[in-house]
Amino acid sequence: MNIPRGTSTAGQAAKQAGITRKALRVYRERGLVGEPERTAAGYCLYSQADITVLRFIRQARILGLHLDDVAEILAIHQAGAAPCATVAERIGTRIAEIDAAIADLHALRNTLTRVRDTVPSAGSPTESSRPVSVCAIVERAQVARRV
Repeated sequence: MNIPRGTSTAGQAAKQAGITRKALRVYRERGLVGEPERTAAGYCLYSQADITVLRFIRQARILGLHLDDVAEILAIHQAGAAPCATVAERIGTRIAEIDAAIADLHALRNTLTRVRDTVPSAGSPTESSRPVSVCAIVERAQVARRV
């Protein structure tokens, strides 16, 4: 296969960007990277500019940005504007999402600890006094309904 100078196949481009071929396919399908040139045999060819974008996407994903955020950031960049204010805003949003997830996990941990600490010992009168369909620990737990 003859690969034009300055281009890379999908596998080579993915390797250079530090991503998988599947991730490359997803990014292409989502429009994050342009449609590549193709060889006569149908192989995708990516330019160095494409690989630079793929590296940016990888780094943005490592920072926890969603693909929709990345698409917006790339669109701003491609329009010739500096996207850094948007990046900072999206990072702030991700921090808030992470803080909310941590709060949810702390609440869940507290619930699990409370349930565990109130488990009756096997064979105790409390354990055998009410019918159970599967497991009393789960069925009798007093927990707030998660939404």
